[in-house]
This record gives sequence, structure tokens and C-alpha cells, in this order.
Amino acid sequence: MYLKKNVKGSAVRELCKNLKKLGYYSGPETELFDNDVYKAVKAFQMQNVDSAGRPLVVDGIVGPLTLEAINRRPEGVAPPVIGPVETKPSLANGGSPTARAALKKALDELADGACEIGGNNCGKYVKKYLNGVAEEGSAWCAAFVSWCFKNSGHPMPFKYTLGARNLLGQLKAKKLVIKPTLANPPIPGDIIVWWRGAPNGWQGHVGFVLDYRDGVVRTVEGNKSNRVQIFSYTLDKIDRLLGFARIP
Repeated sequence: MYLKKNVKGSAVRELCKNLKKLGYYSGPETELFDNDVYKAVKAFQMQNVDSAGRPLVVDGIVGPLTLEAINRRPEGVAPPVIGPVETKPSLANGGSPTARAALKKALDELADGACEIGGNNCGKYVKKYLNGVAEEGSAWCAAFVSWCFKNSGHPMPFKYTLGARNLLGQLKAKKLVIKPTLANPPIPGDIIVWWRGAPNGWQGHVGFVLDYRDGVVRTVEGNKSNRVQIFSYTLDKIDRLLGFARIP
């Protein structure tokens, strides 16, 4: 049996109950697999492994491997460490003063526990990042990046935007898009953008590069899960990548 978006039934209610016990879900124990449940499942998958010790596929679908991992995970026990999980990481060398200052704001928000509160894309942090440009409930990944630059103490290198692809387009127009390689990798404060939905569609996602080491790039992102969080990727195998940009 697979549980995924828009499925209804008692199995979804049980899933909500178990994810709540493990600290991944804070909503009502509903029988509808809605967007809040979907994001909770993805957050769980990002931090847990299957019975063979392999990272779970992060697709928001509860199949046999994800369900087994949820049932196996003891309540109140920290997840296995797949990648760095610091909330107060040090700021690595490299990057321009503007980019580093924006990244520092992102890390301050991470340390403050910035997250959604009271529902999907809701709460005081989300409203702060949306900055009055859109109503609470709107996607906030690009808003988070924009807010960090706006409050960095340096001039904004792009216009405040809630669109990841719009942000990349602005930086592309300024010829700030780069193509990092293993020999010339990303540096702190670089911006990374992915596509969502379809490669040529309108949806996207954006975050900051935190650091790079031994082929792995770490990022600080908002709205990939329900909070500001650190993620790790193998540089030459990043899925759905649209590009990087470097702020001078």
C-alpha cells in the first residue's frame, strides 16, 4: 500500500499520529493526505534511512521502505545522521562581503528555529519573509533569500522577489550566473536554484550555499521542509538543478 497526496483513510490518520510522535508533524490527525502531511513525510525522509542503512528517497510518498522506517524509529530518539545537522554551523571562508552577510542572516534564522507555525506556509517567520508582498500561505523559499539580503546591511543585489526563477532571471541578466565544477566549486553565499513541476515551467526553489567539501555542497534553505534547514548534495549529481549565481 502506498500513501500519497489526496489519499484518504484511517491509514493516513495513523501516519499523522506516528509522525507527530516523532516530531515531524504538528497538525491535526486527519484522514486526508494533504500538503502538511506531504511536507512532514518529506522532512522524515530527508533525515532517515531504510533497514539497509540507505537514505530514503525524498518524494513525499509513503511506500514500504518509508513506512518501515517510521515504524522502526523509536519515539524521542534522534534520527540517524545522514549529513550535518548543526543549527549553529561555522561560516566557512570565501564569498563576497554582501553574500556572506546575507548567509549570516540565514544562519541566524536557522539558529532561531525559524519555521512554519499553525499550518502550511503560515506563522510569524513566514509573514516576516513575505514582507507584505504576498499574503500568509504563499511559498516562501525566495522570500527567505530576499529577506536575508534585504537585512544584510548591504545594498540589495536584486529586487525583492517571491519567485525562485525570477530571482535567477534577475541575476542572469546581471551576468552573475556561474557553473561550478569539482575543481572550481561553489563558495559560501552563492545562490542555488532548482526547478519544480517541469524544467520549463514556472515553479522553482532557491537557497544559499553554506559550504563545499570533498564533493559535497551544503545549503541553507527555507520551505523545502517546514523550516529553515541545512541540506547536503553531491555536487555533480544535484537533481533538478537550474543553476548557481554568485553575488559580487
